[in-house]
Amino acid sequence: MIISKTPYRISFFGGGTDYPEWYMKNGGKVISTTINKYLYITCRFLPPFFKHKHRILYSRIEEVNNHKNIKHKVIRNALGLYLPKKEIPGLEIHYDGDLPSRSGMGSSSCFVVGIINLLNQYFKKKILTKRELDNISINFEQKIIHETVGIQDQIATSYGGFNKISINKNRGDFNLDKIFSKKKFADELMNNIYLVFTGINRTAQFIAESYVHKLNDKNKDMHEIMRHVDIAYDYLMSKNYDDFGYLLHETWMIKKRLSNKISNAVINEMYNSGIECGAYGGKLLGAGGGGFILFYVPKKNHKKFEIRFKNKFYFKPKSTYEGSIIKNV
Repeated sequence: MIISKTPYRISFFGGGTDYPEWYMKNGGKVISTTINKYLYITCRFLPPFFKHKHRILYSRIEEVNNHKNIKHKVIRNALGLYLPKKEIPGLEIHYDGDLPSRSGMGSSSCFVVGIINLLNQYFKKKILTKRELDNISINFEQKIIHETVGIQDQIATSYGGFNKISINKNRGDFNLDKIFSKKKFADELMNNIYLVFTGINRTAQFIAESYVHKLNDKNKDMHEIMRHVDIAYDYLMSKNYDDFGYLLHETWMIKKRLSNKISNAVINEMYNSGIECGAYGGKLLGAGGGGFILFYVPKKNHKKFEIRFKNKFYFKPKSTYEGSIIKNV
């Protein structure tokens, strides 16, 4: 049995600038970190003792005799990358995640990275480099299954770590700068980060489509979002975490102007409650519409904040420094 273990990510600044509709003309910048919550995919040979040849388990169970009949689009197409012209030997593929899907944690791209990493090892017996893994995953999502997605999630979950990702104009290649030289500095910031679940699951593609195709180099809000990445980077370098928190609020106010589908009454109410209870700033993770709200809360306000959200699911994430990995069992 082979297992891929891929971290979820949280994006602090620069979301939206990683879509090709924007970065091919303007470049892109993102600050993000992978966290200590993971998506696991297992794959094993399925012995020929059953009426079905393949068994796929996620939120539903699929039992089929030809991999081309698998309804899960990502798994079906990913298998087609490796044995496109002949039937695949019997497989059982099982998905488990520490967090719910469609929650703004990069779970869709995290799944793609995990399954590509897994199947490459299963069929080719080769460990992909980080650059190979993110390149194949990006091409798979954008060109093979034709999703409206950016490229930050595939990069983040392939490499792992707390990084500034700078995407080059015209080409779409990128530079990755690790932000914290010592784990304790990341821990100091992350100790003030809370993720609160809105209870709303949404499909990021449909939210993104409401504004991504309208992006152009005259969009002042997008240029401001890019500028905030550099300001946030300077705050992190100088350990000025409180101003980093305040800047999150400024960016969220700008992001909401891009589309009326990014936020809604439930999200606005929860966000405002967080600010009233001591958060300096925050943002909705992912493309919008639901999922987790990230809050920056200084230590002096932790207790008040936790009392306010005691009836909601929340947790305090930690940064991790390892991207998607393969384990043989």
